[in-house]
Amino acid sequence: MKIINGKALLLKLRNPNRVTETIPKSKVTGPHEVAVKWGVDEVQTLRSLGVKAPSPISGRYDWPGRYRPMEHQRTTAEFLTLHKKSFCFNEQGTGKTASAIWAADFLMKQGKVRRALIICPLSIMDSAWRADLFEVAMHRTVDVAHGDAKKRKKIINNGAEFVVINFDGVEIVEDEIRNGGFDLIIVDEATHYKNAQSKRWKCLNRLVTEDTWLWMMTGTPAAQSPLDAYGLAKLVNPGAVPRFFGSFRDQVMMKITQFKWIAKPSATETVYNALQPAIRFTKEQCLDLPDMTYVKRAVELTRQQKKYYNELKNKLVMEAAGEEVTAVNAAIVMNKLLQISAGAVYTDDRATLEFDIKNRYNVLKEVIDESSQKVLVFVPFRHTIDIIVDKLRKDGLTAEVIRGDVSAANRTEVFKRFQETPDPKILVIQPQSAAHGVTLTAANTVVWWGPTSSLETYAQANARVHRSGQKHPCTVVQLQGSAVEKHVYALLDNRIDVHTKIIDLYKQILD
Repeated sequence: MKIINGKALLLKLRNPNRVTETIPKSKVTGPHEVAVKWGVDEVQTLRSLGVKAPSPISGRYDWPGRYRPMEHQRTTAEFLTLHKKSFCFNEQGTGKTASAIWAADFLMKQGKVRRALIICPLSIMDSAWRADLFEVAMHRTVDVAHGDAKKRKKIINNGAEFVVINFDGVEIVEDEIRNGGFDLIIVDEATHYKNAQSKRWKCLNRLVTEDTWLWMMTGTPAAQSPLDAYGLAKLVNPGAVPRFFGSFRDQVMMKITQFKWIAKPSATETVYNALQPAIRFTKEQCLDLPDMTYVKRAVELTRQQKKYYNELKNKLVMEAAGEEVTAVNAAIVMNKLLQISAGAVYTDDRATLEFDIKNRYNVLKEVIDESSQKVLVFVPFRHTIDIIVDKLRKDGLTAEVIRGDVSAANRTEVFKRFQETPDPKILVIQPQSAAHGVTLTAANTVVWWGPTSSLETYAQANARVHRSGQKHPCTVVQLQGSAVEKHVYALLDNRIDVHTKIIDLYKQILD
């Protein structure tokens, strides 16, 4: 297909399934040729007639933003503009957020969409969606609906073209959303809507009308069970699944005992057909992806953590007034604040004070669920490791620990099983204990529960997955919930050793 411009679409009537090229109407001459306007409505009509017309975005869009789209991102955006209700199953780290923004922006320019509501986890409202909107569609107005009900309602009613909201916030402002002119809803981490009996699902279902554009995005559709597909399909393609959940369960599962069901051999095909229309790119298919992608995930500190973090910070501000701060004292202070952020702080008498870490743990689970391969979780503080591993195992995930008190022989055995067998799926590691000389290429996702203060340790730990033998593009995920964590990660990202900037960092945090 040769594109001359985006004004019209030339069709060969002798072969109506083939789109040949676009030309101005004035240049259509042959008796078997006709030019039609090339817009979203026309392309959808042509496709309903069996004509494989391309999306008009491919010839009529300038792809704004600070960077140019990669080929798979263009293809994803084209797909979304052609399917009013659809799935995007591109893997984590493939840039599907930007693809959706470009597609939404194009539909706004076409007059097909006025406002877009983005529903996503709390942890990526700012770090992924707002940040990408500013990078990709800086000419659009953006707001994040977070806070109490009054604040959320005000933001919804302010009229921003893109509004970002977390899952649990939707029900709070359901009426405002319904009356707010949102004709596009984008759901990121869509597996949160797998249960069609949940209040969350029912709320979204009430908001989605026949005229609503709905794009549901996740890199791991029905990863835990074929049954997870039911709620997703009921939102996007309800005609592809039975009316009742029990009938769908009978289609994809076999009952072995009173309490045990297993997937039928045909379950994969059934789920595939239910979750349509859909597009999927794996990292391996995206040849223009970088070898290592760095992602930030915002984590809200719990009320308990905020209380102690602020108390310690205020105390330090008073103590530091008029005094010369030494590097040693600054390092001690920074370490205490990092410990509180991570979930457990050591008192002066070496006792351990544990904090509620449910927010950070929930984000960790989201990342694990989205990962296509195994996962390394680097945790700087030993006591927090025990808390995390206990939670993972209670959730049915196979996890092993590598830290200073694990013998060399046991480490070797754990590393061998991690590399060569299905379990464990997750290694929870104290960074200094596996930062050098170990190959862990069975994983392609690295999660930093909290930052390390050593640039060398950080780089070497990430290199455990990014080395010879790695067959998959890699992702490094930084969990950050406090100001001190954000500043430390910023230094690491800029390849600056934290120790060389410890005094400056100390002053930044206290200010």
